[in-house]
Amino acid sequence: MLKFGIDVGGTNTDATILNDKDQVIATVKTHTTADIETGIYDAIKKVLLDFSIDPTEISQAMLGTTQATNAIVERKNLATVGVIRIGYPATASVMPYTEWPQDMITALTGKAALVHGGYEFNGDPIVNFDPTEIYDILNSWKGKVESLAIIGVFSALNDDQEQKAAQLAKEVLGADIPISLSSTIGTIGLIQRENATILNAALVKVIKRVTKGFAAALADYGITQATSYLCQNDGTLMSLEFATKYPILTIGSGPTNSIRGAAYLSNLQDAMVLDIGGTTSDIGVLTNGFPRESSRAITVGGIKTSFRMPDVLSIGLGGGSVVHKDAQGKITVGPDSVGYKITDEAICFGGQTITATDIAVKLLGVKLGNPQLTKQIDNDLAKKAMAIIQARLSDAIDQMKTNAGKVDLILVGGGSIIVASALVGVAKIYSNKYGKVANAIGATIAQVGGQYEKIYQYANLDRRIALADAAELAKKQAIVAGADPKTIKIIEVNEVPLAYAPGETTRVKVKVVGELA
Repeated sequence: MLKFGIDVGGTNTDATILNDKDQVIATVKTHTTADIETGIYDAIKKVLLDFSIDPTEISQAMLGTTQATNAIVERKNLATVGVIRIGYPATASVMPYTEWPQDMITALTGKAALVHGGYEFNGDPIVNFDPTEIYDILNSWKGKVESLAIIGVFSALNDDQEQKAAQLAKEVLGADIPISLSSTIGTIGLIQRENATILNAALVKVIKRVTKGFAAALADYGITQATSYLCQNDGTLMSLEFATKYPILTIGSGPTNSIRGAAYLSNLQDAMVLDIGGTTSDIGVLTNGFPRESSRAITVGGIKTSFRMPDVLSIGLGGGSVVHKDAQGKITVGPDSVGYKITDEAICFGGQTITATDIAVKLLGVKLGNPQLTKQIDNDLAKKAMAIIQARLSDAIDQMKTNAGKVDLILVGGGSIIVASALVGVAKIYSNKYGKVANAIGATIAQVGGQYEKIYQYANLDRRIALADAAELAKKQAIVAGADPKTIKIIEVNEVPLAYAPGETTRVKVKVVGELA
């Protein structure tokens, strides 16, 4: 049986097919289209026809998509969200949507209510929880909200008030109302966890369209025997059903797919990954075969959030980046790019715009388009542009290092042709003929993941019991996401003592992975 993976990038939509031994047997690269869906259809059609693939032989289909990110950035197709924060009066000084861009609040029609409840850091109630208060608010929101975000103070320690509020919501607004609970999405910090929960609630319509569209595209081309998955932002997969509950986990899946694909192609478990596309270069770190997770607050569409995301640095430099020379003779490269129009506008393809790809064709001997056309590019301009390209890439790699030593670098992405044979601070560069579609390969070979984070007080609960509990919760999440219970293994356990809290209070995070069920 075959595995089929698609990754939608800003410039290209890539597809790949692996056999039952996880060997690559087919790859294609097509242009990403403005409506996204057309590009997916094109990629499916091309890979099936070009390689004479029998669609009934495909048993698993994976999609990495940017649609959730695009919806937030563009403020389009978002659900009307009702926000219930359980934390009055303790949190009244900072209301929901504080510091949000006004256009985003308008897009969500930002309804929010603050109700009594919440917990102290030691698990004691702040004030009594009042179900009647929530019941009245929900009744006033009937017909006015499409999705709910429920956030409780220190719900990572005790989520029972969030659960009670969710049950009330189903009774008042109907069993089908989408509900996002902050205890299942973010980490400890209230405001950033709340922001992530609101965004998750806002994306429910987008993800339904994505899952239905993906299923329809597969069916239209006869791929009817496959179980479908979406890619998560930690380098693992989740079932379409799980994705409809946690659409925010698709944000950032593109870079993680590339990092996982790079690990597969290089057989390395620890290295730095440079993924160069048509518009940007993403630098990530491979740790134990998976992307290194960011420890910083992530800003999505101008909103600070708190949920798991890969530690990736993006710079405005890619194969389609435009080379400029101003009136004073100063040369710059990017951040503007010809993107998917490179085959029309770049010099080596007969166009009139000098791009980073043209510089690589002229100076590095890259065989692309018509190399003879790049002779019209001034030699001095080309050398200076190349020096700028290599310096920017070296600086970006240096920013992602944790020490001053040289690192191994895995080079992937369609724009990787712009990299010279050596970079400052890099010990060895690894590449592969399939590196141009590493993102699609990463989607195809991914396992199903589960991650859980919870606060425990070791003074009141034995550490071994706490770790076992967190591991079990992570395993349950992986099973719900589509993992085979028999194959699940723990790949990361992280304990962070909370110095400001008594009783040896510790934040425990466990990550697990398993094979597709």
